[in-house]
Amino acid sequence: MSEGYQEALRQRAERIVRLREWQQEHLARAERRVLEIGCGHGHFLTTYATANPEQSCVGIDLVTKRIDKGNAKAEKRNLGNLRFLKAELSEFLEALPEGLLFERVFMLFPDPWPKKRHFKNRMLQPAFLERLAEITTADADFCFRTDHEGLFAWGVEHIEASPQWAIKADAEWPLEERSYFQDLMDSWQSLIAVKA
Repeated sequence: MSEGYQEALRQRAERIVRLREWQQEHLARAERRVLEIGCGHGHFLTTYATANPEQSCVGIDLVTKRIDKGNAKAEKRNLGNLRFLKAELSEFLEALPEGLLFERVFMLFPDPWPKKRHFKNRMLQPAFLERLAEITTADADFCFRTDHEGLFAWGVEHIEASPQWAIKADAEWPLEERSYFQDLMDSWQSLIAVKA
């Protein structure tokens, strides 16, 4: 094993320790938790947290500037139930303490990775759906939205194949919040899955 690879593993392990500490500090005492994966600048989750003060909401993203903008929104609105965190999804999920469960998870407009050779990079995969089932409450739902037809079909296919999740065709989207980013799109498709 090369030194560079060993160093990368060491840094990853350190990030997971820091994430677990953050989760313990900010999420462990909450009774109801909501997660947004790929929160961008936090437009949607800020509105959602404002409308749902009884839920502790956390948004994660990889881009520092987005996280800074999200936290600035939360601070400006004095939302004690909202936090944004720079984190890679697999590390965030690996760091979760046992028993820390989410009642709702949003994945809005993720990168569609449209080329077939890149499908392996799509976040919505069988292993993700398995892990999602482990870190959510019995009555949890997973809210997925995309403007990419191929990615939506992929999501439907994978969720329908999952023994842990079922698409709830008549489910109403929890909150509509138009954002600058969403307004640039011609259309999008949404689905809500519940624990099977």
